[in-house]
Amino acid sequence: MQFVGEEGISARDLERRARTRTNLDGMRRWGYIEIGADSLIRPTGRGRRAQEVWQPLAGMITARWADRFGAAQVAELERALGALASQFQSELPDCMPILGYGLFSDKVRPGPRVPGGRDLPLPVLLARVLLALALEFERGGELSLAMGANVVRVLDEKHLRIRDLPLLSGVSKEAISMATGFLGKRGYATVETDPAGSRAKVVRLTPKGREARDRYRQRLGALEELWQSRYGQDTIGRLRAALEPLAGDGTAGNSPLFRGLDPYPDGWRAAVPKPRTLPHFPMVLHRGGYPDGS
Repeated sequence: MQFVGEEGISARDLERRARTRTNLDGMRRWGYIEIGADSLIRPTGRGRRAQEVWQPLAGMITARWADRFGAAQVAELERALGALASQFQSELPDCMPILGYGLFSDKVRPGPRVPGGRDLPLPVLLARVLLALALEFERGGELSLAMGANVVRVLDEKHLRIRDLPLLSGVSKEAISMATGFLGKRGYATVETDPAGSRAKVVRLTPKGREARDRYRQRLGALEELWQSRYGQDTIGRLRAALEPLAGDGTAGNSPLFRGLDPYPDGWRAAVPKPRTLPHFPMVLHRGGYPDGS
């Protein structure tokens, strides 16, 4: 929405400027944009109000993190992220993109590096570093980083009830449905009615799936070593040191990040079950994050 002005913008130019594709039909259904007879995209009244609300959010979130975790710790995280992101050879989107089939980050359209760069807020720095990691992981890989980190990671050769996977993985049931469908079609997993006699659907990894899970773990470790070699061991070590105290082990009881997950009481998030663990990779689906895909 930051690129949609009153003068209008074409879908092609919007994708070029945002450096990623988006769900235009969804944005129109939700009332944020309208597409005129000239095929240009413009904000609706609701879209303009949303722009006014969203514009200061990056600064407000950073300030809240500074209050919650300490200004020095958050400032160090920004410096560590910036030191890494400044070495990327292309300009990535300012956000995590909507994932495609198989939960791949295949809707991204990186642009040429902006000479001199610009000061990037904390949410943008986090998104760019995570996205850069996903793009490199997925280059020539059989599974996406989101698929490996959030779904395959928690599966094994034993039957698991599909309805239990959102709590185990930290992602929504819609994301789990997409993921298990993909894994089943590609032969990485089997999905069937519980052979123990209940009517629940269960999933388990096939031998092919277990091999893919092992390769996911190996590939992720190898990629971290590659980044240490390419961007500097001190750069990656500094970033890890800044992130670990915030993330903890990712569970509700041992991750400081959970302090920021209390939902607004009148919002839709207050009506869904509270997560017990954070996903190992944040993901956005075509529904715009509703219900929450991350």
